[in-house]
Amino acid sequence: MTSASISTKSGFFSWLRELGGSPATGPIRQALITLITLILFLGLWHITAAQINTSLGQLPGPVQVTEQAKSLWAEHREERGKETAFYERQDARNAKKLEKNPDAEVKWRTYNGRPTFIDQIFTSLKTVFVGFAIASLFAIPAGIVCGLSATFYNAVNPLIQVFKPVSPLAWLPLVTMVVSALYVSDDPWLEKSFLVSAITVTLCCLWPTLINTTVAVSGVDKDLINVSKVLRLPAFTHIRKIVIPSAIPGIFTGLRLSLSVGWMVLIAAEMLAQNPGLGKFVWDEFQNGSSQSLARIMVAVFAIGIIGFMLDRGMLALQKAVSWDKSAALR
Repeated sequence: MTSASISTKSGFFSWLRELGGSPATGPIRQALITLITLILFLGLWHITAAQINTSLGQLPGPVQVTEQAKSLWAEHREERGKETAFYERQDARNAKKLEKNPDAEVKWRTYNGRPTFIDQIFTSLKTVFVGFAIASLFAIPAGIVCGLSATFYNAVNPLIQVFKPVSPLAWLPLVTMVVSALYVSDDPWLEKSFLVSAITVTLCCLWPTLINTTVAVSGVDKDLINVSKVLRLPAFTHIRKIVIPSAIPGIFTGLRLSLSVGWMVLIAAEMLAQNPGLGKFVWDEFQNGSSQSLARIMVAVFAIGIIGFMLDRGMLALQKAVSWDKSAALR
């Protein structure tokens, strides 16, 4: 290797090390870099969108997407106003009826207006959290057992490897038929479309957490294992005091991957199951085919991406809160 190539490489790595600057200036530099990247992205998007024409018209740029985002928020406010007015009229009508006859029977009806874009965001969040929570309750204990017992791991590993790559589009018809056969009620507490979407998310969220937990538990420091043996800790105490604290980084890596996978899977599941979330919003706008549909779909795309980023940051904050090593750098 020549001295010139060594000098070039050392200069490159020195630049990487100095990019963050000192502790005082690092955040400022990072903010400037992020701002410049965002400006470049918006400029490239604006120029590219002007060159692309689709069957619904020109591909919307940043201005059109921003306008539709404002429009969707205005529609949400308008719908909430209608809901408030509906309940106010109902309360006034029932109060007047009871004033005339205190024993009169009054009817309380639920507002059945269409879900807005904001409502659909919260529906998607509720669905993904239910599916993710169920998957985690199964995957973490199973991963701990797999990491502690090579025999158990060898027994279930073929099943893991078979089901792990299955697409949510393959699970969805099976889940739909099973839910339709088992969940039969004249007054269902949960909508079938919600159950189908949540169970599909569960089936796809299992594997990253299960595999990462297994690897993290099996890689616990042997010195800690030996200390546990010397102290003759009971099995559950060994898991609680030794295994779980040591395996937390790997477990949370799996949880973060599972949550991101579940959020991606959810959109496709809602499209097909017609659960009134973001997936259904995207599908309805695609089917609508109006001049505003492309811009509204792009609003949904950005909302999905931003929410996914916030979910990941939330999991990272939770990891920092429960991790024993508060000085560890987490990304």
